[in-house]
Amino acid sequence: MPEMHFHIRWPDGRREACYSPSLVVKDFLAVGESYALDDFVEKTRTALTIASERVREKYGFACSSAMAQLARIETAAKRQAPGGLVTVETFES
Repeated sequence: MPEMHFHIRWPDGRREACYSPSLVVKDFLAVGESYALDDFVEKTRTALTIASERVREKYGFACSSAMAQLARIETAAKRQAPGGLVTVETFES
């Protein structure tokens, strides 16, 4: 299963490398695009849940790394000022 990293910039300027066990993130996010904070969290929640389920289908268990990444995104989003934009800077396979 091809894994990937997607690099983002939070509204406060902090950069973060995020992990996905699947390329499905590319179906929800685009490099160079900026997303409203709530929209970004929802898109990554959907993508990482799908990615985790793909791992479950293949290996018989969910991907704890995908769920941990989602938890980090949700926690970081709560620290951002409302109305900010999250920018997707790069994809790395």
